[in-house]
Amino acid sequence: METSYHPARSRLGLIHGNAGNKGSTLSEWRGSDSMKLDSSGRAARFLFYALATPCYSGPVSTSTLHTTEFYVASADVRLVVAMPALNEAATIERVIRGVPDRIPGVAAIEVVVVDDGSTDDTAALAETAGARVLRHHHTRGVGAAFSTALAYAIDQRAELLATIDSDGQFDPADLSRLVEPVAANRTDFATASRFIDPALVPRMPWIKRWGNRQMSRLISGLVHQRFYDVSCGMRCYNRRAMLNLNLLGDFTYTQEVFLNLAFKRLRILEVPLQVRGVREFGESRVASNLWRYAWNSARIILVAYRDYRPMRFFGAIAAALVVPAVLLGLFLLAHYLQTGGFSPHKWAGFVALALLLLGLASLHMGMIGDMLNRHRAYLEELLLHSKRHGTLRETGANSATASDVHGGSEPAG
Repeated sequence: METSYHPARSRLGLIHGNAGNKGSTLSEWRGSDSMKLDSSGRAARFLFYALATPCYSGPVSTSTLHTTEFYVASADVRLVVAMPALNEAATIERVIRGVPDRIPGVAAIEVVVVDDGSTDDTAALAETAGARVLRHHHTRGVGAAFSTALAYAIDQRAELLATIDSDGQFDPADLSRLVEPVAANRTDFATASRFIDPALVPRMPWIKRWGNRQMSRLISGLVHQRFYDVSCGMRCYNRRAMLNLNLLGDFTYTQEVFLNLAFKRLRILEVPLQVRGVREFGESRVASNLWRYAWNSARIILVAYRDYRPMRFFGAIAAALVVPAVLLGLFLLAHYLQTGGFSPHKWAGFVALALLLLGLASLHMGMIGDMLNRHRAYLEELLLHSKRHGTLRETGANSATASDVHGGSEPAG
């Protein structure tokens, strides 16, 4: 019997812990003294704190606090291992059966396959191998499949979420090495890295290796942290990382996750692992067309960077417009001082004026974006608070289309 699963309508959970961890942050405990209010009062009280207190996310002492919330419980840690899959009948069973039965620091493991509209026996084989299957009615993309897995893990109140591709390029036995630092609370997000250790760099077409490295350099430059592999699909998240993710891309999610978590100052760790450079069967649906992959990934990255760093984004555009305007203006001024007239270079004045106006307009957009970014930060804090306290409610007419907007999956079996 099949039942509908709507991530947007599910009631999300919170794990409570004792105070005393000096590594706690303001974003973890702000508004905790309003926990006894009803849902509307609690949300309003939290928004007041978010607006009235600095948006500081560094470590603070909790010696004066009586209660606080933590993202990972010290016992009975549950792990969801999620696999996005599209027509992976040739490998899905082997990958599922290869997931370790026991991982240090983890009490229970559940394997979930997100079937992104497969037309072969992927879903049936996954169920036979013991996995829970969440189905998309049509192919929506790896990013959408991950969003469905993320919503499911949060809804099931899992403390850890690991993702692994279902095409057999990763060894499921390596999940233990990936999960261990997250379960031990040494990092919030761990990702397999194919390039951090030169001895483990896989064989792959040079153009894909070059593209991966350029993408890593781009992300590293945007967030001012050095990363070697931002496109690997084998990852592990703790609950704090899960609740802080707000992803918009359906095509892919890997680079957007780095931007999301790095901008929010969560701990990120790359774990060197050996990975197959090419698929054993078929071809990647994300990177099969390099130009399409580059265009879609760049679009997602630029949109994320625009939203999180609007002044830098629009400021760079303004500088690119204003600098030529100033140079043209100086050229026209020098010509006027030498000849006493503007001809035959009046064009330089008109072009300089146009570029200057466009540059000022871009700078103005950056200022507006910076104000909107502050509101976005407050709203994300409020959303995080709602997720942690389970105050999300059904949204009337909007909930009727939740399956199309937020993942549209249903469990099989």
